[in-house]
Amino acid sequence: MTKKEIVKTISEEIGLTQLKTKEIVQKTFDAIVTTLVEEGRIELRNFGVFEVKKRAARKARNPRTGAKVDVDEKFVVTFKPGKEMEERVRQLEEKARQGRLESEQQSSGESSPSPYGSPSQPPSETPSYGSPYSSQPNPPNPGDYGS
Repeated sequence: MTKKEIVKTISEEIGLTQLKTKEIVQKTFDAIVTTLVEEGRIELRNFGVFEVKKRAARKARNPRTGAKVDVDEKFVVTFKPGKEMEERVRQLEEKARQGRLESEQQSSGESSPSPYGSPSQPPSETPSYGSPYSSQPNPPNPGDYGS
């Protein structure tokens, strides 16, 4: 959602013009930024906490060339959602999970899926790597041996 869409939604709900609503929304954002710069923290009850933190200097790697690069310390803005926001997101997650389960049940003919195909069919003799039903270990990851 963009700032323009936020302005449109709010102006329709409260009956103000989009121009006046845009001004209010922009002033709100400006106040948040000003408070963060001056105080380093702003807490909005039932929404969350914005905080300025110092990220330490570190060594990084350029993904194209592989060359090591020094990254200076810098200030970053972090956000920690409030309890109400986290709860609503959690509910969204649960609804999505239920929707996936329902669609899986519909696509499999309303029965619970079996890891081996049909109930009378034994597991195949050739194991597939990464399967929880395989007696073989997962294949080695090349990155596991160090560089």
